Amino acid sequence: MKTIRILAAALFMGSLLLTGCSSTPSGGDGKNIAELKIAISPYQDADTMKTHTAPLGKMIQSKMKEKGYNIKKVTLSVGTSYNAVGEALSAGSADMGFISGATYVLYDKDISVLLTALRNGIDKDTTDLQKWNDGTPEKFTDDLTQYYRSCIMVGPSPKGQALLQKVKSGQKPTWQELNDLTWSVMSPASASGYMYPSLWLKEQYGKKISDLSHVVQADSYTTSLARLASGQVDVLVAYSHIRANMAKNWQTKLGGTQDIWEQTGMIAITDKIFNDTVSVSNNSKIMQDEGFRKALGESLIEIGKTKEGIEVLKTIGHKGYDWADRANYDGERQVQQLLK
Repeated sequence: MKTIRILAAALFMGSLLLTGCSSTPSGGDGKNIAELKIAISPYQDADTMKTHTAPLGKMIQSKMKEKGYNIKKVTLSVGTSYNAVGEALSAGSADMGFISGATYVLYDKDISVLLTALRNGIDKDTTDLQKWNDGTPEKFTDDLTQYYRSCIMVGPSPKGQALLQKVKSGQKPTWQELNDLTWSVMSPASASGYMYPSLWLKEQYGKKISDLSHVVQADSYTTSLARLASGQVDVLVAYSHIRANMAKNWQTKLGGTQDIWEQTGMIAITDKIFNDTVSVSNNSKIMQDEGFRKALGESLIEIGKTKEGIEVLKTIGHKGYDWADRANYDGERQVQQLLK
């Protein structure tokens, strides 16, 4: 009997040890993760993205190990489209993704925003048109911000300049005056080149870009700016720092006949548009661990403060990260509701 009791106890202890060592649904035992699957939106062509972001996997493994998590494998994949990455996160086939604010909001029932990307700010961080049209060039600052703005900018055409003078005098354009202009816009999926300017029109006039009579869709901001410089269009919609970004090319490559600051002006600046996100899947088993999420966020923030990390992240267009606030993307929710 004594022998039987010893054997039974040994079997019981053995079963406990096996249970403790078995893999959890997350692919590990909580601190040991078999694989972290990261999906990256196609900010550039897939080959460029894969080549330049490859070191990120080892950086994450190293940082997470410092925090007590042993990730055996990090798999990075580049989505065929922004929506494809959103769908992968929504389904749980990707654990984490680098996605736009628009993609996050579109799938926010199944994914959670973890971090917001940082980019250099602009010194005219305001909706005050008098400051934008005071004749001084906008300049990038060393400060990193979580957001940017969109603008409605007129060019050198007679109609554009006439409306600019009215705005400079403190008068608000009428809908008829705006509708009489020829507009250059981006695709309806573009935040700064369509969505937020459309929201501004809705708030100010009860109208949208789709209600305008003369609209031309451009394939890029470079094309849009060239059309503005030549007078083919009177007004464009874009990110508000487009002049600071394109000033050198205005006369040399885009067809401007004078300085960009002299030939263009702002007739509207939108509210803040929050930057791209690092979002995680609510249907990923490993992301059910709040401790793991927190450690992952901390790791990426720390990576974004290193020279090596910044070198990798510049391929995605990010200069680091900060903790995200879900409420910051409410403007994006308004825009998507508006455009339904």
